[in-house]
Amino acid sequence: MMDSVIFQKENVPDCQNAVLIEGLPGIGRVGQIAADYLVEKLNSEKFITIYSPFFPPQVMVDDEGLVHPMIQEMHHCITKSGRHLLFLTGDYQGLTGEAQYALSHEVLKLASSMDVKEIITLGGYGVRKILEEPRVLGAATSNEIVSKMEEFQVVFKSEHPTGGIVGASGILLGLAPLFDLEGVCLMGETHGAYPDHIAAKMILKVLDAYLDLDLVYDDLDEPSPALEALKAQIKEMDQEAEKGYKEEQELNYFV
Repeated sequence: MMDSVIFQKENVPDCQNAVLIEGLPGIGRVGQIAADYLVEKLNSEKFITIYSPFFPPQVMVDDEGLVHPMIQEMHHCITKSGRHLLFLTGDYQGLTGEAQYALSHEVLKLASSMDVKEIITLGGYGVRKILEEPRVLGAATSNEIVSKMEEFQVVFKSEHPTGGIVGASGILLGLAPLFDLEGVCLMGETHGAYPDHIAAKMILKVLDAYLDLDLVYDDLDEPSPALEALKAQIKEMDQEAEKGYKEEQELNYFV
């Protein structure tokens, strides 16, 4: 029987005081966009491919008819300031609660063996509004990390996230104490109905300042015409829904 989680390793780096950054698909794909951007711009190198029956039971077929399995990947880079960063990326998360726990546990076990000292998970926080300047909200494993991240304009408030953090971004932090690790989840406010590059950029600015990355954001400042059209359509639908709600409330008031 296939193992639950398989790590195919290649050129595993020798790390010191590393930071693990997770960016998998979620609300508005905010975390995934931010993590993929860092992997590309920091010239990170893949050192692990993760296979698991916990991913969707299918393969993807590209334009040339070639199949590609459902996987996650881990990449590594060393920043200009000499910091070791590990990235957990991919197009899919585990399908079930058991899957999320198993995958997160194995990733943390590997991270601990690679001298990871800190975890930063990335995601979106759905507000059902299109915001021009979304905030970055945070949830951390200790008061010390809260105080540290507040210096970088990360907002910690009791009213959010009210429903908890679902998926790898939450489970990785929840299991971190098993490996004597601490960390923070950074969530960009987002509508949630489309891939949100603006929210991802807000997260990247926090990471840029915190990790001294010296990023350039030109690529994220030029959204595609198709995405802009989708946002306009969603905004119009939201306005119509809000108008209908107000009219219904007025009718109820006078009944």
